[in-house]
Amino acid sequence: MIRPVRWAASAAVVLLVSATPLQAQLVVFDPNNYAQNVLTAARELQQINNQILSLQNQAQMLINQAKNLASLPYSSLAQLQQSIQRTQDLLKQAQRLAYDVQQIDRAFATTYAPATGNATAQDLVNNAQSRWQTSVAALQDALKVQAGVVGNLDAVRSQSAALVTASQGATGALQVTQAGNQILALQAQQLADLTAAVAAQGRAQSLDTAQRAAAQDQGREQLRRFLAPGQGYLPSNVQMFH
Repeated sequence: MIRPVRWAASAAVVLLVSATPLQAQLVVFDPNNYAQNVLTAARELQQINNQILSLQNQAQMLINQAKNLASLPYSSLAQLQQSIQRTQDLLKQAQRLAYDVQQIDRAFATTYAPATGNATAQDLVNNAQSRWQTSVAALQDALKVQAGVVGNLDAVRSQSAALVTASQGATGALQVTQAGNQILALQAQQLADLTAAVAAQGRAQSLDTAQRAAAQDQGREQLRRFLAPGQGYLPSNVQMFH
């Protein structure tokens, strides 16, 4: 009876073994592989963040370039040109002996030339009158130029305020440069006005000085003629009462 029981038990074990699924899988967790995968994912995420940051920097660079290329919305060029043109027009209105080298040479060879014995008394009088009229006209021209320069001061004031405001609100390098250039142009216009006023005043003073010098020379010639023996003053009898 012992052998049949053993045989039965052996048969049962064989059946149990044969009943186990042949395709059963065993899941194994590898910590080293998991850590490597996490590190790789982190690096890829960092690369994506770097690319996003690079794109943001490029976009900001384009925005800054657009600002640097933007023109200044305010321009004072037209007003500056008008002011300069007004001053030039006043200088061109100079009467009689104006700002012309050849004309000046002719005048100092004739009207302002030293008085000679060949000139008649009427010539001396005419030259003296012409010199006086030229001096008066030069003084008038100087006053007109000075009045024009003073008239430009209001425009200079308003343009200066507008340019300072525009430069303070500039958003790019081009706008800052343009504002600075316009401020320099405004200063150049002021220097041009100052030069014109000085030139007009200097012309008036020079002509007045030349007129006085010519009058003194003419006075000496007339005195010489007056005192010349046989040609100057001749005494005569005058009957005062009838």
